[in-house]
Formats: sequence, C-alpha cells, structure tokens
Amino acid sequence: MNAILKAGVIGAGVFGGYHAAKWAGLAGIELTAVFDTDAERAEAIAKSHGARAVTDGADFLSEVDIVSIASPAISHAEWALAALRAGKPIYVEKPLAVSLDDAEAIVREAKRRSLVAACGFIERIALRAIGLGDAPEAPVRFEAVRRGRPSPRNRDVTVILDLMIHDLDLALMLGRGEPYAVEAEGSADEARTEINFDDGLVAIVEASRAAAVPERRLRIAYPSGEVDIDLLQGAVRSNAAFPVREDFAALPEVRDRLGASIEGFLAAVRGEPDRLIASAADGARAVDLALAVELALAE
Repeated sequence: MNAILKAGVIGAGVFGGYHAAKWAGLAGIELTAVFDTDAERAEAIAKSHGARAVTDGADFLSEVDIVSIASPAISHAEWALAALRAGKPIYVEKPLAVSLDDAEAIVREAKRRSLVAACGFIERIALRAIGLGDAPEAPVRFEAVRRGRPSPRNRDVTVILDLMIHDLDLALMLGRGEPYAVEAEGSADEARTEINFDDGLVAIVEASRAAAVPERRLRIAYPSGEVDIDLLQGAVRSNAAFPVREDFAALPEVRDRLGASIEGFLAAVRGEPDRLIASAADGARAVDLALAVELALAE
C-alpha cells in the first residue's frame, strides 16, 4: 500500500462530516473523495477539506485506498462489500449491517481478501481507559442506560441497532461467555432488555432516542465490588478490588474517541498489531445480539 494513503468517506451526513475531518487531519493521509448520492451534501464536506465530491460509487472506489462508511445503516453492508471487493480496507460506522447474513458476509469477505475491517464501537475506548478491558475479574452484572433526544438521523433502524448496540457490544466485550436468553420490552424508539450469559453474567440495557435529557451511565458489578460510570460527565466511582483510572475522561483518546478509533484502524492497516478497537467480527457479534433483542421485543 502507498506511503501516502488516499482516504475516502461514504456518506455526507453529520457522521460523514466527522469522519472526513478526522481523516483530513491525519499524517500520511490524503482525504481524496467524499461520496454521496446528494451532490450538494458531498460537495459541502469535500470542499472544506480539499477533496473531490463524488456521486458515482465505482468512480469513488477507483480513487481511494481506504474507506470510511458513514452512510445510512441500511446501506452499510452494500458499501462495505463493494469496498472490500475493490480491495479497500474499511471502517464501518455501527451497526456493521442490519442483518446477520450481511454482517457475516462482510467478515468472510475481509478474511478472504486479508483486508482490515473495523466497526465503530468507540465507547470501548473509554472502558479500556478506565481499566476494565483487562480487569482481573469477570463481571457478574452489567447495567447500561443510554438516552438521547429525538433526532431525524438514523430513523432507518430501531433504537436497538441505533443506540443500544453500543452497550450490547460493551457487555459482549467485558463478558466471558455467550448470551443464551434474551427478554425485551418497549418500542422502536425506547427499549429495555435483559440478557443472560452462559458464564452467569446478567446484562440489563435500556436505550431511548425520545428522552428529554441525555444520559449515558453504566453500572458493572464484579465479585469484589461495583464500578459506576457516567460517560457524559466523565466520572467513575468504584469499590472493586482492582484499580480503575478516575481521570480517564482527560485522556486524549477518550476526549476524541472517533479519532482514536480511526487511528487504531489506520495503524492496523499499516501492519501494527493490536491497534484495532473493534473488528468486523465484533460488529457481527453485536448485530447478532441486537437482532435477538429486536426479535424478543416483537414477541
């Protein structure tokens, strides 16, 4: 791969703008193209970073070496597979896909072509910074509340694939077993689930995109004590036996989680080991669990 990598962003919405800004600020990267079917939206983001606005997918893929996918969720799999088949490493916003078949197809295609494929689970960075990524104990209970105000974005999927999936991924990351029983209640915009894992972990996760006040809290119980985290305030309290980092919110990678996640992806593309924050396989695992919650909600 070239010393200077040509990056491209698919999707010129709010998150596409965030991705474009991160790529444009990285050393050894040239943000070359921004793709969107809406030419004006693509031009607005591309122009601010000296990139080209593109409305043809094949044209876009011919111009870039590495791809961020920040289009609507229902199109993630289509673009991910197209980019992989064109030989491009991919960073895909969550959810990786909206069906398990598509998510697994992305994982297979990346493996078959030996290409790095990442999924944008940026909350992992905060938990790793706190010290929970390699905690000496396995959690026995995981409680998460994620509430956001109403927004016109991401209405192509339910709150489960939109917001809750972040915390489902965290439960999968911290737990050491596999989910086997899922119960859920709520609606497309507000939902609650209880998940039992075969190692004894119980995860209770609530999510809303119709809240008056934003909230992002975690309470994780370990055999020796509990860790309470307010991700919005950047605060953590713990009485567990192992140390946690209380000043985690001041760390550069936590202050800019998207940037740190993209940098980790880029490092993995360049062959640096153990830098990927979340792989496509992690993304597929989270999609599998999110769809199980949706199924339980429908019953």
